[in-house]
Amino acid sequence: MTTGKAPESSAPAPLLDLQALVVAVRRRRRLWYSLALLGLLVGAALAVLLPPPPTAVTKVLVAHKEDQPNDTGTLIRTDVALLHTTRIAGKALTSLKSPENPEDFMRDYRGTGLTNNLLQIDVAGDSDAEAKARAEALADAFVADHVRRMRETAKAEAKALLDQRDRMRKELAEVNRAIGDGAPESGRPKASASTESLYARRAELTSRIADFDQRAEEARIGTPQLIAGTQIVDAPHAVRHSLPKAAVTNAAIGLVLGLVLGLAVAAVGTVVADRPVLRRDIAANLGASVITELPRRSGPLWHRRRTRAARTRLTTSLARTVRDSAEPVSLLELGCARSTSVIALDVARELAAEGPVVIIDGLPGSQLAGHRPKPGDPTVVGGERAAAVPDEGRRLGVGSVAPGTAWTDLQYLGTQTVLVVRAGHGSAAWLHTVARQLADQRIPVIGVVLIDPDPRDRTDGTLWDGLHTALRGRSERPALRHGTSRWRTERPPMRAARVPDSDQEAQ
Repeated sequence: MTTGKAPESSAPAPLLDLQALVVAVRRRRRLWYSLALLGLLVGAALAVLLPPPPTAVTKVLVAHKEDQPNDTGTLIRTDVALLHTTRIAGKALTSLKSPENPEDFMRDYRGTGLTNNLLQIDVAGDSDAEAKARAEALADAFVADHVRRMRETAKAEAKALLDQRDRMRKELAEVNRAIGDGAPESGRPKASASTESLYARRAELTSRIADFDQRAEEARIGTPQLIAGTQIVDAPHAVRHSLPKAAVTNAAIGLVLGLVLGLAVAAVGTVVADRPVLRRDIAANLGASVITELPRRSGPLWHRRRTRAARTRLTTSLARTVRDSAEPVSLLELGCARSTSVIALDVARELAAEGPVVIIDGLPGSQLAGHRPKPGDPTVVGGERAAAVPDEGRRLGVGSVAPGTAWTDLQYLGTQTVLVVRAGHGSAAWLHTVARQLADQRIPVIGVVLIDPDPRDRTDGTLWDGLHTALRGRSERPALRHGTSRWRTERPPMRAARVPDSDQEAQ
């Protein structure tokens, strides 16, 4: 009986799996929780350790001759730019009799255009009194400079109009003189036409002279209105800073920035590291189905009960697998040596009721060798003594497939294996390496025990085209050995394992 591939297995792999990305980022919540908490603490600490300097604020009403109802704020932005000039800063410092450099003083204040005609000036100082004095001097310097510029503009405009009027008057005098000189010749028709044109020119010049006089007068009259309209409408006063409010505000800003930074770092790290988290990805990269899983972290009481129940089921399932297997079975860990040692001890205790059990410790650490044996615990021997273990009884090997593993030694731990893998620990490339190495050593993978799975993972970890040694697909039948009363297991000839290598598939 053959089973074809599921329809989704033939679909092209997405460039970026958003589901895996979200799960991986959520699993790294400790990182972005920590960065968010760090941002909150740093923001609150800055509010306490670096309080804002004493600040005074004042508001100035600025009148412009070019004011228009549809102005987009160009004039007030010009005023803000003029406020940040060394000329106004120097005049303010001169009135304060301060030797400070204007460029340095410009760093201590800022202007803000509230409306088209309302300018707010914020000035910092060493004390509230100094800040108020500096704000007042700066506002006075700005108003004086604005008034001076308005007067100079009006004076220049009036002078230009009056100069034009004087030129018109000179031309009018010449026209009057020409009219007077042409009076005796008034009897001739030609002289009469010339006189009429002179009279028309004189009337035009008289009208234009009157117009220039009026415009010059309006220019002089408009200047006092602009001067009176430009004034300080809000006297300088100190700004009161609330430390609790500033701490809360800075803490909230730091919290948001830290959270955003943490999420960005977690997302980028997830994409770069390429460490599978979902059941389907781990099974696909290892070429073996996920047969069971075990939560790694302890939570509330009801979660602990659920974890103990899952651990009991896992022990029973693995004990049944080892019991029914005609060949030695090993547990090979990746990123969960402590959990694997605990699982091995539980399985060995389960099997010890039926006969002696020996655990062959091939772990690089002291998880098994350093544990304190309890009454009834199985015997634990080191991997170097694996060859000396008698054939009587059951053997359960425990080893590691982490980087640096001696691959040729794994066959002495067991000719079949169950991989115990922590989700999100190994990269996709390393999971491929593990699958290839085990296939080269002719060690079939019975299945994968997933440690610390994501609780919201709803993907299926079963490979429908996986190895024949998967628990759901093992074609084994019990049979009596000839001349004995013990059951043995007949298995079909071993076929080569399908190595999940994209390069080999492409070939």
